[in-house]
Amino acid sequence: MIHRIILTLLVISLSGAGSWAQQTTPGAWQFAVSGDSRNCGDVVMPAIAQSVLKHDVKFYWHLGDFRLMSGVDEDMQVRYKGRLTLEDYSRDAWGDFLAHQIAPFGLLPIHLGIGNHELYGNKTTQAYVTQFAYWLDTPELRTQRLNDFSQDTSLKPYYHWQEGGIEFIYMDNSTDDGFGEAQVSWLEHILQRDKSDHAITAVVIGMHRALPNSFACGHSMNGDLRDPITDPDYANHLRRDQMSTESGRRAYSDLAQWRRETNKFVYVLASHSHFFMESVFATDYWKDPQHGGMVLPGWIVGTAGAKRYALPKELSPAVVAQTKASAYVYGYLLATVHPGGMVDFEFKDVTESDVPADVKARYGTDFGGKNFVHWCFADNRDERVHPPPPSCRER
Repeated sequence: MIHRIILTLLVISLSGAGSWAQQTTPGAWQFAVSGDSRNCGDVVMPAIAQSVLKHDVKFYWHLGDFRLMSGVDEDMQVRYKGRLTLEDYSRDAWGDFLAHQIAPFGLLPIHLGIGNHELYGNKTTQAYVTQFAYWLDTPELRTQRLNDFSQDTSLKPYYHWQEGGIEFIYMDNSTDDGFGEAQVSWLEHILQRDKSDHAITAVVIGMHRALPNSFACGHSMNGDLRDPITDPDYANHLRRDQMSTESGRRAYSDLAQWRRETNKFVYVLASHSHFFMESVFATDYWKDPQHGGMVLPGWIVGTAGAKRYALPKELSPAVVAQTKASAYVYGYLLATVHPGGMVDFEFKDVTESDVPADVKARYGTDFGGKNFVHWCFADNRDERVHPPPPSCRER
């Protein structure tokens, strides 16, 4: 099935990848990134692709949560007129993601990251790796993997590659217990090598859940607020949340230490929370000298089609202004890499008017008495907030 989908992608790409804008800054180059394209991703992602292809980007990076998996995404409900069984959906959802969300990018290189919803619906990490092997085992990623894991050549959901003087790293925190010792050691090994590599001028690290103690702490590697009365597996869930928090804090400290020792740039990207936010690590926790006193530039961009979230209630108006946070938006980050490793990130929103005509024709049906494309932009939201767990208040 994968080979058939790849052939479909190639056929579509021949007619859709030719109108890119020219770069305007000598020596600069660009890439695009966003995450969380479930629910309305089949509507929003083609609009993102159409916008991305207007820029001369080298690749698009997806930070996970391709499809809902725990239930049928609304866009697929509409297309199958509500007759899609959960069993059929589980079998077809990832193929749907490739055909309707990745194909619109044409020949543009794509990097895929695993999210927690990739493991819903009885899916496994191995099933994910098998399904998306074509994108996880490109020559550039394979070369790095064989160099990193000389005794273990198996395909992994975390990876890295080097491009234009930048070390790009994707970390897998799709499970509730975070990165794990092997993965953090792998990260530390990469950072150690990059210290003395004069060709590497910056690290851009992506993941699904944001590293701990950000302004989006309630829905991040800090885990969830647990109730010992209603949660039948409270002790185990709390243990895994603690493991996630500890591994995430260790990774953050590693990156901050690398920044101090090398004076090279570090940028941290995540999604998981379905809103846009920048300066996410300018919190009291990471400003505190006992935690290193280093605020790393960080962004959350879970804005590719999932039910959009309200901003955390704990954010004061001053913090919202400082972080340039936006709720109930769709879009992506357009990154411009300058000579020397400095990267500028600009949020590019997409609106209902940006949805391609063929997508409007496909999904412009009634959905609860409304046009479905309009519903995605007007009503696809979840105004509940994620209360922060105790680890968010640690100092």
